[in-house]
Amino acid sequence: QVQPVESGGGLVQAGDSLRLSCAGSGRTFSTYAVGWFRQAPGKEREFVAAISWSGGSTYYGKSVEGRFTISRDTAKNTVYLQMNSLKPEDTAVYYCVACARIEVRQFIDFGSWGQGTQVTVSS
Repeated sequence: QVQPVESGGGLVQAGDSLRLSCAGSGRTFSTYAVGWFRQAPGKEREFVAAISWSGGSTYYGKSVEGRFTISRDTAKNTVYLQMNSLKPEDTAVYYCVACARIEVRQFIDFGSWGQGTQVTVSS
């Protein structure tokens, strides 16, 4: 069983950059696909990005494509979410989730979720 732990959230201004980290416990973390989701107050959970276990495939939500980049460092058992050109509408709690299959429904139904990290973007 893997347990993701997010870090790196904070308060930034519009146009700034921020990098989130998702550290996975357990030796099998490197064999899992990892996704990032976010949820703003009063809104539904939104898919942000995902990366395959090998790092060879990445996927992005339409609202972040071109601004966010997901990557992983297998040696460090860590997945990163580099967020550039941040906007106030990016404000949310960001969650990391690990799953055997890289598919949104699989992440939601069967994934191992972290506790989340708050990202606040001021205008």
